[in-house]
Amino acid sequence: MPKVAYSEAERERVRKELITTGLELMAKQGIQHTTIEQIYLRVGISRTFFYSFFPAKEDLVVQAFYYQQPQMLARARELMDDPGLGWREGVERFLRRVCYGGRDRFAIMSIEEQQALAKCLSEDKRREFLKRRLAFFTEMLRAFGIRAGTQTVKLLGNLLFSAAILRKAIPDTLPFLFSDAADDATDFQINAILDYMETLREQDHP
Repeated sequence: MPKVAYSEAERERVRKELITTGLELMAKQGIQHTTIEQIYLRVGISRTFFYSFFPAKEDLVVQAFYYQQPQMLARARELMDDPGLGWREGVERFLRRVCYGGRDRFAIMSIEEQQALAKCLSEDKRREFLKRRLAFFTEMLRAFGIRAGTQTVKLLGNLLFSAAILRKAIPDTLPFLFSDAADDATDFQINAILDYMETLREQDHP
């Protein structure tokens, strides 16, 4: 006999599982190639029950990125606390993970995915997303020992994620860039970001 009622604790467990499953799939295959059906089937619930948690796929996507932010901060702090790594090496490992992924990769939105999500979000949800993203970048820099003003935080956020997005876009989205120089371009961007972050850190720790 099918279950017709869930406790609040059970609903919260299912909601979290939907978010983590969605995030895992999006990190591996991208947002565009991750379907609602893939998510709810893997969790073991029905389409109707899925929609009782998230009115649309975009709502889950936003919550997945909110869920990912503390994980990224934890990874940044872990690298800074590693006694076997110097500051620059630890930050570089973090930046490379953002740009290239890895065994436990982060989900990064492509150009097309950002455009699609922006079209679906209300203005209030868009402002909230940007507000929480700014708070995340601020905390990320603090984890790396950098205290910066709002515009500097935004600049570094743009620099980091534009490097990751560019690496993801070559060659499929940007076919007329030189794909055989994609890694070289990413290396250049990462080193330039590291140099700038190091300058900011030295200002705080003369």
